[in-house]
Amino acid sequence: QVQPVESGGGLVQPGESLRLSCAASGFTFSLYEMCWYRQAPGKERELVASITSAGGSSNYADFVKGRFAISRDNAKNTMYLQMNSLKPEDTAVYYCKACAKNWWGQGTQVTVSS
Repeated sequence: QVQPVESGGGLVQPGESLRLSCAASGFTFSLYEMCWYRQAPGKERELVASITSAGGSSNYADFVKGRFAISRDNAKNTMYLQMNSLKPEDTAVYYCKACAKNWWGQGTQVTVSS
């Protein structure tokens, strides 16, 4: 079964950092461009960042540029999202997936609150 597993979420205060991980199995991870999405309560799911299959290029939504960094380790079949300078509006469930596929995991909750 193809299902990414997200981890690393939690409750932090504004300005703090978190590092999310995405463990992939059931497909050849290194062949796929990977994406992080998020969904806040009452809002639609939105793309946060993406990274090419070899990790040589990445793209970010404007609302996280300069604060978040996406990376991957193909030897470990794992992708990461380093989130710095977190804001309350970053509160959401974060999901990872192969960008072109509809393989959704359970997500990991990130809550930013004082």
